[in-house]
Amino acid sequence: MTGSAKIRVIIVDDIAETRENIRKLLQFENDIEVVGIGRTGKEGIDLAKEVKPDVVLMDINMPDMDGIKATEQIRKVLSFVQIIILSVQNDTNYMRGAMQAGACDFLAKPPTVDELTSAIRRAGKMAFDERSKSAQSASQAPVSGPNAGSGFFPGRNGKIITIYSPKGGAGTTTLVTNLAITLHSDETPTCIVDGNLQFGDVAIFLNEQSKFSVVDLAPRAMEADAEMVENLLMKHSASGIKVLAAPHRPEYAENVNGEQFGKMLEVLRRFFSYVVVDTSSWLTDITLSTMDITDILVLITTQDIPAIKSARIFLDVADAMDISRRRIIFTMNRFDKRIGIMPEKIGESFKQELLSVIPFDDRTVIFSVNRGIPFMLGNRSTPIGRAMSDLANLIQKRLVELDAPEVPAADVKGAKKKTN
Repeated sequence: MTGSAKIRVIIVDDIAETRENIRKLLQFENDIEVVGIGRTGKEGIDLAKEVKPDVVLMDINMPDMDGIKATEQIRKVLSFVQIIILSVQNDTNYMRGAMQAGACDFLAKPPTVDELTSAIRRAGKMAFDERSKSAQSASQAPVSGPNAGSGFFPGRNGKIITIYSPKGGAGTTTLVTNLAITLHSDETPTCIVDGNLQFGDVAIFLNEQSKFSVVDLAPRAMEADAEMVENLLMKHSASGIKVLAAPHRPEYAENVNGEQFGKMLEVLRRFFSYVVVDTSSWLTDITLSTMDITDILVLITTQDIPAIKSARIFLDVADAMDISRRRIIFTMNRFDKRIGIMPEKIGESFKQELLSVIPFDDRTVIFSVNRGIPFMLGNRSTPIGRAMSDLANLIQKRLVELDAPEVPAADVKGAKKKTN
């Protein structure tokens, strides 16, 4: 925030007493101004469009439309507006839903004066920053040409890398975010696509909020140009990778089918060297369509028996789907040498070598996930960091091998004779 600009706030709550109490709490703050009050979710949306506030204080439980849906609709049309959810339900599920809808903060009712004003000032700074970025982008917009200044390079023929585990909770999203960051560089721009359309967490793992999602691009993929792709993808502020997030609401997943998702990935590979796809454990039409066109499938297991059993069954399914075993990089996540189940034995039993082992390091991973900062943005010389770098190198090497032309067996025999 600059100068003497005040943070313009609207209050949306269906209880008159609550609205008045919050207004009274804020009336003595010199840098905060209440510019409107709404009684319902729909009123809040209309009011936000009219006065374009910096911050909305939004109740979560209202009779006509809940605060999460109202938040989502406001953020869709006014991306700079920051929304703080207020709720008597101090529940993590409510908090998760609020953040996925685009809220920047979640406070339990009744908040203290310090809690409320601190949250508003944080949100106000975010709103001022977003307004400034939007104004700067508009002033620097290209005069002509849909791809001018976009930073995208159509025609790359990039590679699709799918991370999959048939058993939930194996850590696919952790691997996706850290692998993408490892692969990304100026020469190899990388994109993450969250293919877990109902409950994807990629954006949360990166501590980002995305205005758009797969639902906004997949149905229109065939008409997408560089400008559309750039506008719909979120840029991760810390690493520079681009992200296409999962929808904010699980029911929105129904708006995308497998064919649309596959076409979307084919479009994205024209703009990026690597498209890294997170998937759900279910073999949905989205996941199957992804596997049909993937260049590398990283199959994740852990050391527990159910996960190992599921991986074995999936390898049989992969054979039935004609997925070449050369395209599968079998990986064990959370390997703990104190547990007697060894990767080598699993590989021998499955007739599929277990090529990558990511060590157990819950302290690093949990700290990373809770902060929304992938561990590969930090010290890469740790055991888990080296293992992730090794996996990235393995993928790159395998891609080169797969692209190399196959030498006919007769030519190989002839070459051997000449050298003898």
